[in-house]
Amino acid sequence: MRASDADRERVAERLRDAVAEGRLDMEEFEERLEAAYTSRTYAELEPLTQDLPSPRASAPAASSASWQSRIGGPAGASSTGPSPTASASAVAIMSGFERKGRWTVPAQFNAVAFWGGGELDLREADFAAREVVITCVAIMGGIEITVPPGVEVDVRGIGVMGGFDQGRSLENRPEPGAPRVIVNGLAFWGGVAVKVKEPKRPKGNGKKLHGGETRKEL
Repeated sequence: MRASDADRERVAERLRDAVAEGRLDMEEFEERLEAAYTSRTYAELEPLTQDLPSPRASAPAASSASWQSRIGGPAGASSTGPSPTASASAVAIMSGFERKGRWTVPAQFNAVAFWGGGELDLREADFAAREVVITCVAIMGGIEITVPPGVEVDVRGIGVMGGFDQGRSLENRPEPGAPRVIVNGLAFWGGVAVKVKEPKRPKGNGKKLHGGETRKEL
């Protein structure tokens, strides 16, 4: 029987869980994921997860619940309060734009930088959907995207006398339940940089003393 898109996505989800649990390395994961999305029948899909435990036998990771609280826009915000909704686009023409802190990443976001630059920081953001697509157009400009560890990132952009720089930092394992970020678009005489960084830690409440020393308040 021919497989549907939903069947392929279920297999892909099991593969993502398996790589997050350490059952598959990144090379095996990428090979099986590509095979899953190109499979046409159940006979082609079945061997991809035959040596993996069934979904019921695999205990959900603790991080899955934390990601669920951040997916679905403001309704999925944490107890610290809902994140403000943001527009679905950002444009910098001989200027700059910035999206960081608590904001909601829409399912489709467009970013344009022409003779300018932009920064999209997703480390503290909520996500309107399980999968979001960020389309970047950088013409003689640059766009930087920062995602937290555990998020699956798929960079598909095209560079013409420019480039989409994924960096070695993207070699992180996606966590169960984490959102998937697809970055596509065009960089012409410009660049789009995608990197993974830990969320910022809150600054301490220390006071500076003479000589540059810092004293923490107790």
